Amino acid sequence: MERRKFIQGMFAASAVAATIVPSALVAKEETKAKVPKGKNALSYEEAVKAITGGKAVADSQKVSLTVPEIAENGAVVPVKVKVESAMTEAEHVKAIHVLSTKNGNARCADVMLTPMNGKGYFATRIKLGGTQDVVALVEMSDGSFLRAAKPVKVTIGGCG
Repeated sequence: MERRKFIQGMFAASAVAATIVPSALVAKEETKAKVPKGKNALSYEEAVKAITGGKAVADSQKVSLTVPEIAENGAVVPVKVKVESAMTEAEHVKAIHVLSTKNGNARCADVMLTPMNGKGYFATRIKLGGTQDVVALVEMSDGSFLRAAKPVKVTIGGCG
């Protein structure tokens, strides 16, 4: 008789767990959705302001941005940034920032450089949530900011 009561108790405990645990998970998901984004989740305008400190940004032919016109997979979009610079102590690229205009977090990549790098060049792959502009924001050693921007059309399976 004791084994029968033990099995009945196990079924009762399973039924209670099956009822309580999913409802607790749903409640946790609902509260998680209301939590604000992390400290790095910035819009494009906020990201530019955070990087430049409010200084003016000039479009420049010195910054060469290479991205595909159409990206079949938004999860791996290749980006290359090349900056014409002597890369000397007096004149060099201090940082290259790759930004997206419509992602939840506009900052895709931040790279700090020194004259010892020899070239103002950076290549990576970024994730894009949809069709938008990709922007290369370059900080020079004199404190000026240069930029280049190009649109990227993100398709699903290359059919878009």
